Amino acid sequence: MIESALTEAKGALAKNSEFKWTSIGSHNEAQYITFVEALFQLIADDRLKLRIMFTQNINQTKGLIEYSVDSEFFILYYHFVKLAFGLRYCNLDRTEDVHVSVYLDDVPDTNEKFDNFKDYLSSLSTFPVFYRNRILIRKEDIVDVDSKKHVILQAVDVVLGAMQFRLNDKHKAMPEGKARRGKRTRAKERVYKRINQLIQKHRPHFNVGMSTGHDTGPEDRWIHPYRHWCFVPTDSVRDLERGKKKSAK
Repeated sequence: MIESALTEAKGALAKNSEFKWTSIGSHNEAQYITFVEALFQLIADDRLKLRIMFTQNINQTKGLIEYSVDSEFFILYYHFVKLAFGLRYCNLDRTEDVHVSVYLDDVPDTNEKFDNFKDYLSSLSTFPVFYRNRILIRKEDIVDVDSKKHVILQAVDVVLGAMQFRLNDKHKAMPEGKARRGKRTRAKERVYKRINQLIQKHRPHFNVGMSTGHDTGPEDRWIHPYRHWCFVPTDSVRDLERGKKKSAK
């Protein structure tokens, strides 16, 4: 049902094409706005929950060993699955097992490393709060997928791209030698603003650069339909020199 709704929202001419943030321009922004409106209607109907995790350059991890740097993609995914959705709160009545399937988009590593990661991620099933609440992540349920074939992942890409666009001030980008922003930049900004409006319906006063707060307690990590998480490593230090650069006037 979810896939059908999102595919239909693409429009008859684009239903077989891949929707992604980088493809947005003035010629198709209306299609993308219709697409994200369908996505957030599914979220409002409690058919989907969406979580966006991001990091900031000013938070630098101290003493990161070579293995960790090499495995950064998998480390971030591990923390995202473990914490961002509040899965530990999804089955508090514990009447039956809950099986979690993990679809990773375009895994950037060798099959051997991916297999090791699947062993590591599936071990969350033995993590005390997961085990106690009967939440299972089986190795065979962790797979690498192609977003071209998954319209839900395409929807995630559009929202994630919009957040990256705004967090990195790409809405201000000006072509060299020009006095006005390009059509593509302005179209993307309009799509971002529509996404922001749709988020505001769930989270009034939503701040794109901050983690979503808790209204009633940590269970909100599961209950809320949409959340942001600014990931700050436990042993990180703040390096303000790595923040956004402001040009001198």
